[in-house]
Amino acid sequence: MTFAWYGHLKFKEMKLMDNLGLITIVLISWGIALFEYFLMVPANRIGYKGNGGPFSLFQLKVIQEVITLVVFVIFTVLFFKTETFRTNHFIAFVFLILAVYFVFKK
Repeated sequence: MTFAWYGHLKFKEMKLMDNLGLITIVLISWGIALFEYFLMVPANRIGYKGNGGPFSLFQLKVIQEVITLVVFVIFTVLFFKTETFRTNHFIAFVFLILAVYFVFKK
C-alpha cells in the first residue's frame, strides 16, 4: 500500500509518467494496491481466531499497522532522499513496539 499511496509522488521524475492525470494515477495506485489485497485478505482470514488462526482482530490490526509503518520508513528513506528519519520518529516506533507488546499481553 505504501507504494500505491506514495509512489506516485515520484512520477514527476519519470518522463513517461510526468503528464498523467489524477484519474490515471488513481487507477495505477488501485492496481498496485489490488496486489496487496490479494495477499492481505487471505492472511487475515487464515490468521483470525474465528477461522482457526492464532490472532484476535486487535492483534491482526496492530501487526498490519506496524508492518505498514516499517515498510513506509524504509520506502521513504530509500526513495525520498529529502526526508530524514529523526529522533521523534524513533521514539514513535518505540511506542509502536510497546503497543505490540500490550496487544499481545495476556
